[in-house]
Amino acid sequence: MLSHKALILSPKIAECQHLASFLKEKAFESHFALDDLDAMCQIKETGYDLIVCDRNCDQLLIEDIKKHAPKSHLLLLDMLSRSHENSLSEACQQIVSQRDDLIAKSPIMQKLLADALKIANSHANVFISGESGTGKEVIAKFIHDHSPRSKHPFIKVNCTALPETLIEAEFFGHEKGAFTGAIKRHIGRFERADLGSLLLDEITEVPLSLQAKLLRAVQEGEFERLGGMNPINVNVRLISTSNRNMEEAMEKGLFRKDLYYRLNVVPLHLPPLRERKEDIIPLAEHFLTRACTKNHKGAKSLSKAAKERLISYDFPGNIRELSNIIEHAVVLDRGPIIQAEDLPIKQRVKHYLPQMAHSMTLEELERWFIEKTLKECKHNKTHTAKALGIHVRTLRNKLMRYEAQDRDR
Repeated sequence: MLSHKALILSPKIAECQHLASFLKEKAFESHFALDDLDAMCQIKETGYDLIVCDRNCDQLLIEDIKKHAPKSHLLLLDMLSRSHENSLSEACQQIVSQRDDLIAKSPIMQKLLADALKIANSHANVFISGESGTGKEVIAKFIHDHSPRSKHPFIKVNCTALPETLIEAEFFGHEKGAFTGAIKRHIGRFERADLGSLLLDEITEVPLSLQAKLLRAVQEGEFERLGGMNPINVNVRLISTSNRNMEEAMEKGLFRKDLYYRLNVVPLHLPPLRERKEDIIPLAEHFLTRACTKNHKGAKSLSKAAKERLISYDFPGNIRELSNIIEHAVVLDRGPIIQAEDLPIKQRVKHYLPQMAHSMTLEELERWFIEKTLKECKHNKTHTAKALGIHVRTLRNKLMRYEAQDRDR
């Protein structure tokens, strides 16, 4: 299914058809306008994500387009031709990212989203790997929304949240009386996802005892409800995710190789946030706007120092951690501009122990570490306290004690 709409303004049908063919690969449905009047009629009737026209077109037309379609991405090109495919690709990527709540400024994420769009047009099972908090579920939903199955259900199963005793019934359903407490028939997630997509989030948490039955459902598209005798056939696209090393999980016998190969038809690896630094500030600003709206706060912005601190941080919790950091700063509501010290980030300062560490007392070693951290933080006591994980008042007391010790010597 084509999820975005584009209007191409050109009197040359061949040019329109070429651009339409190119845009179709980017999940855009193209409409043509052969003159200015036709273009404005269509713009007023239809909400277009992208409007493409010649840079030399009438300035009044451009002003009318901006007036009647302020949210549309207007792309002006010199003589519509094949040579503008890069410009079109960038525009499409920007539209897709904004509309689908995805930020992809970094080259690595732009390539991943381009691959995801290609994958979406198929019916192949997808396996998304990546650390916790990188947005694997968001990418899974992106693939479903841009696929031929988008009008059908997108069903999620959080495999870590289901107890082992219930996970089979959640997957495949159960008949009334199948076990104690089964007071009525229950339709499982596989059945509910028929013709659509089923997200198996953190698939490696599925117990080994259930993986054989899951394999049969994947291979044959067939299963029985618990307590049932009749096979149920479904047509489901499986999108699985995991934050584990799958090779290691299979070597340890925690996950069946034959099941993994069935699920991993098309692999996608989602990079951690520390490997896509270009996305940090755009993501932070996106979360900032969202958090201000959610918490009924006025508009806020990030100071230069706050941006620098975000970029220099490794984000072990990835995008989820970034979102929480920004919302924390918004809730504190210390002003319209968020400063570096408003961000609940502990600076990770790398130290090497002094050569005489083996002969130092614990108190001497602590003093050395605190003074080293203070220097690394450019003598900013607030930043130093956060880096050390102590209250700033505690830091001040320790520094005052060190000064007193020096005076007494």
